[in-house]
Amino acid sequence: MQPWQPLLDWWFGASGVPAAEVAASRSALWFGKQDSQDRQARERFGEQVEQALAGQLSAWQAEPEGWLANLLLLDQLPRMIFRDTPRAFAGDRLARPLALHGLAQGWDQALPPIQRVFAYLVLEHAEDLQLQNQAVQLFQALLEQAASAERELFAGYMDYAERHQRVIARFGRFPHRNQILGRSSSVEESAFLLEPGSRF
Repeated sequence: MQPWQPLLDWWFGASGVPAAEVAASRSALWFGKQDSQDRQARERFGEQVEQALAGQLSAWQAEPEGWLANLLLLDQLPRMIFRDTPRAFAGDRLARPLALHGLAQGWDQALPPIQRVFAYLVLEHAEDLQLQNQAVQLFQALLEQAASAERELFAGYMDYAERHQRVIARFGRFPHRNQILGRSSSVEESAFLLEPGSRF
């Protein structure tokens, strides 16, 4: 077994399952905020997260599945393990160039569509409008390729990509990160954060 397989199994479940079923069974893990899940991520994969943050898992980048697993360790798991602290975003600066490199190699196309979502989320998390625009394009392509039974699922991912893009186009950063990162919010940002749906 490849060293990244336990992580992919935990994140996505059994292989070969339709995207809608994967999302139905895993969305609470992916997008929920539960102490038990954060603790499980830390206990099972905390050491690998630290290795990824230290740049020690470059050997994983030789094939698409390892590339994706490395992205999860840099982009998704820190947001769980280090939730509500600056370290939640510590892997972003490493995840972005890694994601762009893999996209340039076409590695995303070797993955099932539901797995590609988590490569594209790296760009959606960026406080950079060019990367946000690229994320929207990638999610649009996923939606266009989706089977009819899964269009609603991928339309939801597309909607979130566009919402992230609009925030970066407006502010150049995500205001909901300001407090965690010790950044001062502008008057406009403070007003925005009082609106429903202003936090991701």
